[in-house]
Amino acid sequence: MPRLPILAAALTAVFTFAAQAGDFSLSSPDIAEGQPMAERHVLNGFGCSGGNSSPALAWNGAPAGTKSFALTVYDPDAPTGSGWWHWVVYDLPATLAALPADASRRGLPQGARQGRTDFGAPGYGGPCPPSGAPHRYVFTVHALDVETLELPPDASAAMVGFMLHSHSLGRAVLTARYGW
Repeated sequence: MPRLPILAAALTAVFTFAAQAGDFSLSSPDIAEGQPMAERHVLNGFGCSGGNSSPALAWNGAPAGTKSFALTVYDPDAPTGSGWWHWVVYDLPATLAALPADASRRGLPQGARQGRTDFGAPGYGGPCPPSGAPHRYVFTVHALDVETLELPPDASAAMVGFMLHSHSLGRAVLTARYGW
């Protein structure tokens, strides 16, 4: 019988974490859940001629103990076998609750870093899928238990992702679409 209180405590901790993480949300005045992205956010390259402007994003309800945030934009539908990383930003201060439109080019808060995307360089790269079914673009803000991720300047998106999952307190997701 002594195992029952331990199990109850563990389940309480899991459901408390789930409830806290469930309050964490991501929104945008520029993109809407499940809706197509505007041309101003589309890549200017690879045959596309969009504005390549990162959308404005806002989040709230971060879990207790959050010491920093990270943001990723990922296309799970890219025909690569491993998806496509469009934007990786980390070491965002815990006091931050939003990024303005075009933050990738206009500048991020002091100390924030942009990781190398699958375009081969840091910074936002908008959607530009091949013709066919629309692709999903998963915007995720991660609440982290560390102030900074100790990563080299040329860290790949996969390496950043590994560190994000190692330090995650919760995440909030907004998924938009683009394509024909």
